[in-house]
Amino acid sequence: MSRWKALPAELDPRVRQLVVRLRWLKDHSGLSVRQLAARTEYSPKSWERYFGARALPPVPAVAALARVCGEDPTRLLALREVAAEAWTAAVPEAEADPEPEIVLSQRPPLSPERRVLRIALVAGSVTLVLAVASAVLVTVRLMDDGGGGTARSSTAPLAAPASPSPYSCRVERVGGHWYAGNSRTRQENLAAGSNGPAVAEAQCLLRRAGISPGGIDGMFGPLTEHAVKAFQKQSGLDVDGMVGPHTWKALRG
Repeated sequence: MSRWKALPAELDPRVRQLVVRLRWLKDHSGLSVRQLAARTEYSPKSWERYFGARALPPVPAVAALARVCGEDPTRLLALREVAAEAWTAAVPEAEADPEPEIVLSQRPPLSPERRVLRIALVAGSVTLVLAVASAVLVTVRLMDDGGGGTARSSTAPLAAPASPSPYSCRVERVGGHWYAGNSRTRQENLAAGSNGPAVAEAQCLLRRAGISPGGIDGMFGPLTEHAVKAFQKQSGLDVDGMVGPHTWKALRG
């Protein structure tokens, strides 16, 4: 496991979340920086800048890391898009990386099939980010209206009623641990953009701990991330907004 240099305290949380995830994937792949460079189009120097938060990794580099590490690229690309919004303010202009250092001699040119796949991945990540942004906007407007009453006239009506959530909380204590009936995982890593029964399980356990994550919808959005950070702070854990083994242990009790 690598001994990473601490990230700057003033680093924007959205950029920090991306870099922490990139570091985690690299460590769990068992690859050195040079081995990672040999399997991608980016040099060791470039990867060191990305892992050190001195340069924002381009979309192809993020997709390549996900491929090498066997990770679903959609989640990682969504984190990258969110971090890109904060990058200009988070990193001083003098430290910005104008162009990624690409080592063309290490790999042959991409085939047409891989070019199409790369374009599809980027398009999918942009769609996901827009969907999350729309959900946040609706939530903020509802909160501005006091949580009740009629919506403002400037807010467009929803095209169709939201589908009921397939998840519910059936919290019970089994073998000295809390379970909510959605997932029994104690190791799965969750972060912004994650979805599924493990996220619903974490949401239920956060609610049991007295911290509301919003709805129990299985979507790791801003409200769930805020609840995770509050729980981590309350439990004396590292506050990174991601659910890993240590946070699961505290949630399970």
